[in-house]
Amino acid sequence: MREGGGPARAAGEGAEQRRTPRSSRSGDPFRPALQVLDGGRAGAARAGRRETVAGGRSGVVRTVSARPPREPFDDDEPPPPRRRPGPRRPAAARRPARKPRRPPKLADPRRRLRLGTLLALALFATIGIRLVFLQTVTTPAYADGGLPNRLATVELPAPRGAIYDRRGEPLAHSVEARYVYADPTRVKNRLATARLLSPLLGVPVSELADRMKERTLPGTTTKSQFEYLARGVEIGKAKQIMALDLAGIGVHRDERREVPGGDLAANLIGFVSQDMVGLEGLEAKYDDVLEGRAGKKTYEVGQGDLAAPIPGGYSLTTPAEPGGSLELTIDRDLQFMTQRILSNQMARTKGSVGAAVVVDVPTGEVLAQASYPGYNASDPEKVNSPSDREDAATSFIVDPGSIHKAITYGAALQEGVITPDTAFPVANTITRGGITYRDTHPANGRKMSIPGMLAFSSNVGTIEIAHKLNRDRLIDYQKRFGLGQPTGEGMPGEAPGRLLPADQWSGSSYGSVPIGHSVDATPLQMAAAYNVIANNGTYVQPHLIKNVIGPDGKKTPEKPPVTRSVLSPQNAAALRTMLEAVTTVDGPDGRATGLAAAVPGYRVAGKTGTGLRYDNGKQQPGEVGSFIGMAPAEKPRYVVAVFVWSPGGEGGAVAAPAFREMMGFTLRHYRVPPSATDRSPKFEVFPR
Repeated sequence: MREGGGPARAAGEGAEQRRTPRSSRSGDPFRPALQVLDGGRAGAARAGRRETVAGGRSGVVRTVSARPPREPFDDDEPPPPRRRPGPRRPAAARRPARKPRRPPKLADPRRRLRLGTLLALALFATIGIRLVFLQTVTTPAYADGGLPNRLATVELPAPRGAIYDRRGEPLAHSVEARYVYADPTRVKNRLATARLLSPLLGVPVSELADRMKERTLPGTTTKSQFEYLARGVEIGKAKQIMALDLAGIGVHRDERREVPGGDLAANLIGFVSQDMVGLEGLEAKYDDVLEGRAGKKTYEVGQGDLAAPIPGGYSLTTPAEPGGSLELTIDRDLQFMTQRILSNQMARTKGSVGAAVVVDVPTGEVLAQASYPGYNASDPEKVNSPSDREDAATSFIVDPGSIHKAITYGAALQEGVITPDTAFPVANTITRGGITYRDTHPANGRKMSIPGMLAFSSNVGTIEIAHKLNRDRLIDYQKRFGLGQPTGEGMPGEAPGRLLPADQWSGSSYGSVPIGHSVDATPLQMAAAYNVIANNGTYVQPHLIKNVIGPDGKKTPEKPPVTRSVLSPQNAAALRTMLEAVTTVDGPDGRATGLAAAVPGYRVAGKTGTGLRYDNGKQQPGEVGSFIGMAPAEKPRYVVAVFVWSPGGEGGAVAAPAFREMMGFTLRHYRVPPSATDRSPKFEVFPR
């Protein structure tokens, strides 16, 4: 130790420097081994030394052993605080030492990490659940939210069923075409667009422009994006329209009704509208069978210039269901020839109406049914009158005249009033109810046979037979033969005809009804009545529909025709034989009324008639000439009926020749052998 305070300061300073770092728990090797203690406190020693040094006097220093080092965080008594230099306090006045505050514990980072991880996982789980919910549960609500503004709907036409003849040849069918439509919201110049389309579509410019006007769909606020401009447009014209590339104008697949035969069976088939709805004929009657169910395609489109289907966007298609088809009993070739023969014969008259029916005897199937005038079913508007489109065989109301006499004679045979050998004197006239009825071939009171009465169409003889039959039985047989009610053939609007009720008969009715007056009937009804005679006394309902063909091609036969017994086979055969006199008697006693109807090589049984025509209940001027017959008479295969009304009364000269041609072609067409070995009998008109 050196005086002057240098070493002491150095030592004191060194001691303070070594005391300062208390954070280490290990002992400091450089800690001074000597400390100046005053009352056991190091702070006093340092103060004493500083005072000594300040006074310039040397002090006594004792050497003591070093105390064991203290750790800063030991629980024993902490080191006393340093004191400022000053007067010492008495030992009794010292304050008790306080324990130092325990330092705060540091947070555990692992707990924070776990908590943060849990929060992050919970957040992502919530987002994920929400996304799944949006994608699965509420997807339709969000997806459909804006669809109405992006959807376009196009109708998918359903092909209409065809109408075939008995051999499967098409009489009317649909062919592929196109329809032209407009989206009014995209058409830029209506008038200019209409001018370009008018010559191609054959529609006036003003009409096209009107269809392209913007309009709101009924019951909504949405603008229409689809309006038809034309239906059934030929594919070639549709391509020309597409080449124009007009804004808002489109073309889509459609169908057009085609009638290969033009006017062939047009009065039967009828026609359809542009929307493929049946308007007349079988097209109208069986519209629910022929009409298909249209489909629909709704898809998502872009807006503005990108108004095209969006790939992968919303799309819903309801496929179209094709309609069913009809297979008729009509023979196309026979129908063609029947129409041509009727038309050629009718050319001899003016302003006339004609009808012809060919019936297959055992089945009642109508093989041909022609009307005059006719029309082209593919262009039904080109007619002189809407009545030209009617089917005359089912709508032509006549009082049949003398062809009704076969019903009177059949009833008399069946009731035993007459026999094939009956003969009695026939006067030239007979009076009933103040009306005198005459014969065109007077018998002059001679005895006349039943075949002779039929051959010369005796009114007087027929009225006398009906008197023996009586009124009620005659009316009953009229009904059995099918008069007074529609046949149910299949044509729409078929006239029922009318029979005079017994309580409405007057005195003259006993003369007029038996000879076919005061009776309303159609050509088809009379053809069916004669088919009873040809079919051995059995009535078979005439019918046109053979099968209904489903969209899958499966054929469903129509329900069987109504049948009933009217005459016994023996009486029917006897009546057929007597009716042969109409086409064969030609001798010194006169010529039969139906010689012009004879078919070379075949036995023909039939009857001529002269009647009146009624339209809306009013008698029309002129007369109705008719002939109904069957061949071969020994075993009839076909019945042909021809009716011709002419204002000038020329029908009688037309009907029989037309029958001859039609029956002759029918027999040859179906290769029916001639009656070479079974000639007609010789009839005696006035037996002795």
